[in-house]
Amino acid sequence: MDQAPGTIRGAAAPEPGGAAARPPSATAPAAGVPAPLRPVLSRAWARELLVLAAFLAAGAVATWPRASYLTGKLPRGPDQGEYVWNMWWIAHQVVHLGNPWFTSYLAAPAGIQLGYDTLTPLLGLMMTPVTLLFGPSASYNLLAIAIPGLAGYAMWRAARLWLSGWLGPVAAGAFYGLSGMLAFQDWYHQHTSAGCVFLPLTLEAAVRLKRAPTVRRGVILGVVLGASMLVDQEFSVLAVALAALVVIPWLARRPGATAYRAALVGAITSVVVAGPQLVVMIQGFAQGHANPSAYQYTKFAAELPGMFGPSPRLAQLRLTSHAFLYRAHTPSEGLATFGIVLTVLALTGLAVSWHRHGARSLGLLWLGSAALALGPTLYFAGRQYVPLAQTWHGAPVSLLMPDTGLIRLPLLSSFREPERFTLLGLVGAALLAGAAVDWLRRRSAAALIGLALLAALEVGWATRAAMPTSLPSLNGPIAADHSGSIVVDVPFGIHGIPWYGNTISPFALVQATADGHPRGDSYTSWVPGSTLNAIRSHAFYAGLVAAHRGEQVSLARLAAARRDLASLHVGWVLVWTGHWMAPDRPRASLNSATINRYLAATGFGLSYQADGVKVYRPVATR
Repeated sequence: MDQAPGTIRGAAAPEPGGAAARPPSATAPAAGVPAPLRPVLSRAWARELLVLAAFLAAGAVATWPRASYLTGKLPRGPDQGEYVWNMWWIAHQVVHLGNPWFTSYLAAPAGIQLGYDTLTPLLGLMMTPVTLLFGPSASYNLLAIAIPGLAGYAMWRAARLWLSGWLGPVAAGAFYGLSGMLAFQDWYHQHTSAGCVFLPLTLEAAVRLKRAPTVRRGVILGVVLGASMLVDQEFSVLAVALAALVVIPWLARRPGATAYRAALVGAITSVVVAGPQLVVMIQGFAQGHANPSAYQYTKFAAELPGMFGPSPRLAQLRLTSHAFLYRAHTPSEGLATFGIVLTVLALTGLAVSWHRHGARSLGLLWLGSAALALGPTLYFAGRQYVPLAQTWHGAPVSLLMPDTGLIRLPLLSSFREPERFTLLGLVGAALLAGAAVDWLRRRSAAALIGLALLAALEVGWATRAAMPTSLPSLNGPIAADHSGSIVVDVPFGIHGIPWYGNTISPFALVQATADGHPRGDSYTSWVPGSTLNAIRSHAFYAGLVAAHRGEQVSLARLAAARRDLASLHVGWVLVWTGHWMAPDRPRASLNSATINRYLAATGFGLSYQADGVKVYRPVATR
């Protein structure tokens, strides 16, 4: 790598074509802006607001019908319930001045440490006023609507440090924030899409620090890196790596005491801001933090040639009968393709900018991240290949694949979804595509318009599977009970790495935010060993898991379960049936007969049914 990604422009040398190293003046309109807009755009704050509003609007269009979910819907899936619960829990702890990184409201009565969960405490804190006024589902939906536009705007700001004029930076922002990859994550994994916002923010802050090192700019970079840890731990590691690619080569050239001081202040600031999250993560290790299975690194890997082929968004728009080049052996986890238009433009941008400082580094960032995204084996055209194979923790890995070495490094073994490295590569690809657009603007407007129309067909993502944000008929009696008793959902399980039992209903945690009761089950990213052992030790929970599998629970185990219930304080059992089952789980897997017998034998009777859910209570309290 001849230069870090942020060193694309020299600190003083002008760019070819006369562009200075700094972005266009904040007091003068950018070159190429239509005349009617120039008076408005001559004001820096107006330009920023206008561009931000445009990106937010474009993000809402690219992810439509997501914006319509503000009327009372959520994407269907257990992850969405987890994000809604996170918003509720952070607001709850803000009001009660409590620790947000531990809860007794999940996996009750043991509780669960949330240091390795997708808690997004910073987002929850920012959205607390909305959560308190309109509910956690509104906070979750508002963030989902805004994130693509915010990511595009952040990339636009970073791109201005390299590209002159206005069209190239706008294109870079659009290819990043409106990409199918980011939009897919915005639908299904909000912590990941929010983490993507911090990658261009990090790049901008690191480049500005390098160009004019001051303590203030060091603090800004540190705040960005620390804040990313409070949103998504995985992407904070990627943000730190991106900052290191910019800052370390610069520091190696001995820029002076001021530069070293500013960089040190930035590093200290990042640790201070991220400190609470780092502390609870360290505590998590003491509670038995588990590493992912070696097979997950292969399960969540990208494939060739689809990573650089047409986006399956074309099939969504019914422009093709299927995504004819894109394959994914775990399609519910991510959309790992740059799309054909972005691929072509990024290659073009790399070619036309080959001799510019840092262009080759951006190409390496793009293609190197793509190589890591393939995981520890190679999937090509739907088939798995393991060249130079060896076994690692019981799973086959290839010594030729870069990810095989990465996952063996300390702290990096948690990257169990290698396909998400494509989102880091998207930073380089979007900037190179912006350079190609800037080059085409001066040569062929017709070609540029045609490419823009084709690119529009590959941006964004959408889904139609939805669930409501509330079930008043089901919730009323439970919310009216202020005893603080535990609610148990069936299917019952402690979901995470590792997990116990079964995946709970997608709506269970949304329901939990409405009734305010602690849950015996949980759905989190990671499960401390202490929590898992505590839940397994409860005879009632163990019998419930056995009954769910269709097993006949012995009289001795039933007696133990009844004794266990005497101290558990379980006041409600919700049996989620029919369409409330998880979409990726067979509905027939719920063994209603054995569950009904088990609940009756342990002292529960049917209290009422609402919205397709059966509600059981201890017979003595009915």
